[in-house]
Formats: sequence, C-alpha cells, structure tokens
Amino acid sequence: MKKTKMFQSALFIAAVLFNGMAVAYTPEELEQECKKPHITDFNLTEYKAPDNIEIAPESELIIKISAWADPGTIKLTAKKQALPFTVESNSSFHKVKAKLPASLNGNLVRIDVSAKAVLGCHNEDGWLVKVAK
Repeated sequence: MKKTKMFQSALFIAAVLFNGMAVAYTPEELEQECKKPHITDFNLTEYKAPDNIEIAPESELIIKISAWADPGTIKLTAKKQALPFTVESNSSFHKVKAKLPASLNGNLVRIDVSAKAVLGCHNEDGWLVKVAK
C-alpha cells in the first residue's frame, strides 16, 4: 500500500511538471519574446534638405543586420525593384553588400531592406539617396 501511494505521488508530480512544460506560446507571446532584427550601419549618405548630398554613380552600399536574423529572409530593393546582393555572416551580424545599378544614375532612389528573425518577427528600414549622373 505504501508503494502504491508513493507511485501515485510520483506520477502526479510528473504529470504536473510535464503539463507545465507542454504549454505553447500564443502568437502575441511569441511576438513579445522575439527580438526584431537590428538594421544598422547604412554606409551611404541620405538625401536630406538643406544639404542635398548626392552619392557617386554605381556606389556600393553596405548594411549590417543582427545575427539573429535569418539570412535567407533578407530582401533588398531600390525603387521597389529587387537589388542583387551578397551576405557575409559571422557570429555578430550579417553584412549585406550591393552595388547600385547604372540605371539609377541621376535619380532619387528609395532603398529598402527587410529581414525576419529566426523566431519569425521581422523588421524593415529604408533610406532616400540621390545618385549623381
């Protein structure tokens, strides 16, 4: 009888512990837990009044995105058109590199980047540049 009560107590404790571990995150909780990717170190000069600084034609742009972003989800566009890029990854960040095409010379160009974190939340950013002729 003593062994049966001890077994039942152990079974009860195991069931309580297992039940607590089986609780899943709701979408709202997952969003709170997920760290959005940080997008930093845009290397080109933004076009802003009153300076109105232009960048060189066919400039190389570089952006850093935090390491917890999934590099396969990175999207880069210029004037809403996909821009080919390369990604160099290390344990601290992903370095995204691209060259602006000659077709953008002499234009105001909105450059947009987005990425998803491994846990699913996402972030996006963008900059306006003026490409010289």
